[in-house]
Amino acid sequence: MQIFGLVGRSGSGKTTLMERLVPELRATGLTVSTVKHAHHGFDIDKPGKDSWRHREAGAEEVLLISGGRWALLHEVRDAAEPTLEELLARMAPVDLVLVEGFHSHGLPSIEVHRPSEGHALMWRPGSSIVAVASDVPMVGLGAPRLDLNRPDAVARFVLARLDRRARTDIAATN
Repeated sequence: MQIFGLVGRSGSGKTTLMERLVPELRATGLTVSTVKHAHHGFDIDKPGKDSWRHREAGAEEVLLISGGRWALLHEVRDAAEPTLEELLARMAPVDLVLVEGFHSHGLPSIEVHRPSEGHALMWRPGSSIVAVASDVPMVGLGAPRLDLNRPDAVARFVLARLDRRARTDIAATN
């Protein structure tokens, strides 16, 4: 599986770009999955429901299944948060996994940046951030600037990076 990241400060529009990028990439024939890192707790289960009651009773994992989807809930409890590699190993194989967050992981990533939010750029020369997607022009950036409002262009950039990496991987094995 090839892996590519979207990083940025809270409120920058990472999820919105992800939501617009997935269909663009799927339209090229790729199978795509996503991983989202949340810095706060979350719960996809509802108090009082059977699966919630199973977890509250102490189950390490609860698998929910219906005719349309399944979900595996795994309680971390007192253990360390799993690494991205451990999480990816649990996923079904696809052509591309888009990862939102994990900015310190070193994945090739696009930073989503809105100067109007008042945050400094995360991009630095030599970082794993390979481009910046912004809603305004950015002079003297030092990295490719992508139009945040053009998910088709962002998808083309990702595909070009993946193609370049695939060619490098093939050359390394020959």
